[in-house]
Formats: sequence, structure tokens, C-alpha cells
Amino acid sequence: MSINIIGAGLAGLSAALTLAEQNIPCNLVSYAQSERSQSVMAEGGINAALDTSGEQDTVEEHYADTLKGGVYLADENAVWGLCSHAPEIVTKLDRLGVPFSHNDRGIVQRYFGGQKKKRTAYVKASTGKMLVTALIDEVRKYEVKGLITRYPRHRFVQLVLDDGTCKGVRIADRFTGEPTVLPGSVIIACGGMAGLFDGMTTGSTHNTSDAVATLFSQGVELSNLEFVQYHPTTIGISGKRLLISEAARGEGGRLFVRRNGEPWYFMEEKYPELKNLMPRDVVSAEMVAVTARDDCETQVYLDMTGIDKKVWKSRLSDLGDQCIHYIAVDPIKEPIPVSPGIHYFMGGIRVDEKHRTNIDDLFAAGECACQYHGANRLGGNSLLGAIYGGRVAAQSAMEKAGDEHIKAEVPYQTKTDHYEVSPALAERISAVLYRSLPIMRNEADMAAAQQELNAMLTPDLNEAEKRRLYLALAMVRSAINRKESRGAHKRTDYPERDDTNYRKQSVVSFKDGQIILTLSDIPERRTK
Repeated sequence: MSINIIGAGLAGLSAALTLAEQNIPCNLVSYAQSERSQSVMAEGGINAALDTSGEQDTVEEHYADTLKGGVYLADENAVWGLCSHAPEIVTKLDRLGVPFSHNDRGIVQRYFGGQKKKRTAYVKASTGKMLVTALIDEVRKYEVKGLITRYPRHRFVQLVLDDGTCKGVRIADRFTGEPTVLPGSVIIACGGMAGLFDGMTTGSTHNTSDAVATLFSQGVELSNLEFVQYHPTTIGISGKRLLISEAARGEGGRLFVRRNGEPWYFMEEKYPELKNLMPRDVVSAEMVAVTARDDCETQVYLDMTGIDKKVWKSRLSDLGDQCIHYIAVDPIKEPIPVSPGIHYFMGGIRVDEKHRTNIDDLFAAGECACQYHGANRLGGNSLLGAIYGGRVAAQSAMEKAGDEHIKAEVPYQTKTDHYEVSPALAERISAVLYRSLPIMRNEADMAAAQQELNAMLTPDLNEAEKRRLYLALAMVRSAINRKESRGAHKRTDYPERDDTNYRKQSVVSFKDGQIILTLSDIPERRTK
């Protein structure tokens, strides 16, 4: 019996390869081709303590930076696994043909936010695309051998559940509507929840968030939904936000605002150690603060004119081409206007260190899962988390693959009703969430949002619309409940961090039509 993977970005590809390398067959289900996955859009790089720059970087420092960046909300055991396996993962990717920048010391690495060492391996500003390409080639080898079966252009419908155990998954062809039931364990790798903020994120427009909404309605626990990362440097374009990679600041890009008519490089003045490479939550909050001042203009700029032309050509040429294509500004010659945009969801499906969910034989990895990043993700850790997380989820699924109860007959449903969220309702939900969950938030706005979302739950809605609304409500309620400021969750009415009461993970579940919210202790750290 095959193990089923929902999603064919980096987490899904990594899980499929891990299984195939152990001669375990799997089904790889995806809404579109891997080349169209959100993983392709990751630009800046992948972190690993390779120490090719001679800065005495270590796994321990990568681990410490990740925990600190996440404001100590992540599972320390899981983070240690991530960081300790990072050098081997990046070295393997290099062997697979990922065209990382090299010099005579090995893979070249750059600075990234929240990290004092050059730790981020990169391929110009197209790292995600190159990693996906390399893994696609490896997957094809196992497709030929029959160990990986592709189900492209298929959408996730729902899990097949029996007495608290996942027995399989229902999928349907996007074009014909033909349903298929795939028995066996399931690994969810469907990406983040960009669809909740339709048109307002840097993520793929294919990512509707409806898979996570369906899982939530089926009893799958979610965690830390209040932590939504705003990337400091984005630009609004048609239908979404264009990401200006953190690589630009890693190579010397500088943020400024005009104060009394003169450029003020505020990050350099306020944070002299890391300057423009403070963690993303800090930079975004500072951008909000300075543009609200009476002596400052309302637009922040990213100045990359001081970056050497050789660096542009060898490391950032694709980023420069994007700016010219989308906003008709050559960043080599003049600063570009930037503003924070929604980029990543630290919260998602609640998993443990082995990527197990609260449902037996259901696993999750990648951005859809709540793991590694705590209250704020460091740049360069998302690609690493997807690849490592996919591997761990697959290993956990393999442990259960021989269990007899998984081989039980799966109920078959010949017809699958398909509902979609109307564009009008999607726009209303997005507007409410965007207004109530900005970088700086408060209880009054979030309570009003909760009322608005509840008012939208009318009897005429279809099932998909109800599910998305419940997911949106779960996010707002999680944010209301966390009465502190931590990482990407910054409250004007509770501006201080409260480790006594809130150094805990939010856990939200859905039962009998009700959203249930609790706080859970972070797992105790084991000796490394």
C-alpha cells in the first residue's frame, strides 16, 4: 500500500524521495506541476552552518539564532534536528546539481536577517526554483521505477477517517471532476494559508488555504495561527505582492525614509550590530513606526545603489530584472519604494517533533505545518524546514506503513461534491483579516473582526465557504487570546512579552461546530 503525499513543492518532493529511496511506494498529488509550486518563489537561500566563510560558524549558533528569532516559542528538540541536519542537506543538494555559488573554499554563503554569520547558501535570487528543479529530476528517476506515482492537476477533497485514524484521502481531477480514493497514510504538504489574505501576500495564487480549512473541519488541530510574518520589502503588483528578497539587504541594501527631507537610514541608527538585517518582525515594525512620525514621509525606500556591479551580475541579476520588469525601476541606479507584505505563516497544522498530527497516520510538513519557526521565521530557514520536514514526515510514515490497521478496507465514495468559495466572500474575508491583523494590532479591531466574520456565517453558504470562515475565525481568536507581544504578533494594548503566561503554543480545534482554543506547554528540551 502506498503512502499518499498532498502537495508537490519542496516538502512533498522531499517526502517522496525519502520514501522512494527506501523502496516505499508513494502517490504524489498536486494541484499543479511542481514547477508551479510556491517553493519555486523562494528567492534568498537556504541556511546551513557550513562555515565556508571562515567565521567559525557552528550548528549551535544556527540553533541559537533560530530559537531567538522565533522568540523561544519553537520546540527546541525539533529545531536542533533541523539545524544539525542542515549541513548534510545542503551538501547533498550541491551533489544533486543545485548551482550554488562557489569559490575556492566551497559553497559561498551570504548574511541573512537575524544571523550574525554568513550562513545562507544561494543561487542568485532564485534559490527555491533551483532546489525544486534538482528534486524534480531525482523524483523522475523513481517515477520511472514505479515507486512514485504522480497525480498532477488533482485537488485535495478530504481525508478518509475511521475512529480517529486516517485511512486514506479523497482527491479529484481538477478538469474532469473524476474522484479517486487513495488508501494509506497521508502526508500533508499543501503550503501556507495565503488564500485567507487573497491578493495580499507574496505567495502563490494557487494556494487558497482550503485544504487546511477542510482538515480543520475534520478535526485536525492547528497551532500558532496568530503569527503571520510580514516581509519588510515587498511591492504591490497585480493580484499579489512582489517579494524583494532579503538577499538584497544581505548584499548591502539599506532601508531609509526621508526625515525632514533628508534620507534617514533608521535601521542602522537603531540597531548598529545587525542594522538592516534584524529579524523580519523587527524591521517591519520599525518601518511602521518611522512612517507614522510627523517628521518623516510615509514611504520607505530600499537603497541598493551602493552594491558593487560585480555583485549585481553574479548574485542579484534576477532580482534586478524583476524590479525593471514589474515597476520599471533599475535598482542599480535608484532606490525602490518598499513596504511590508504578508509573506509566511509560522502557524499551521499542529505537529510534534516527528511531524505527527493529532490524527493517527496523518503527518504534515512544510509551511502548512507549525514547526521550527516559533513566533517569527528567520530568512533561509523555510527552504531548509520544507526539505528536512518532508524527510522527517516520510520517516514517521514509514514507521507505520507496516501496521495492519492501515491495510483495512477504505470506504469508497463514487461521487464527490465540489464547492468553491465565491470571489466576493473571499474578498470580504481577506479585507477583514488584513484590517484586523496588521503588523501592530489591538483587541478592539480584532474583536470587531470576529463579529464581522461571525455575521458572514449565514445559512446560504456552501461548505467550502463555511470552512474558510471558521479558519479565519480561528486565526482571529488565536490572536485575541495571546495578550502579549511576541515575534510577528505585536499588540499595542499588550506591548510587552509575557513569558510567564504566554511562552506556550496556541492550539485550536474544531468540534461539533465550535472552535476550541487552548494553550499548550512547549516540549521540554532533551540533552543534545
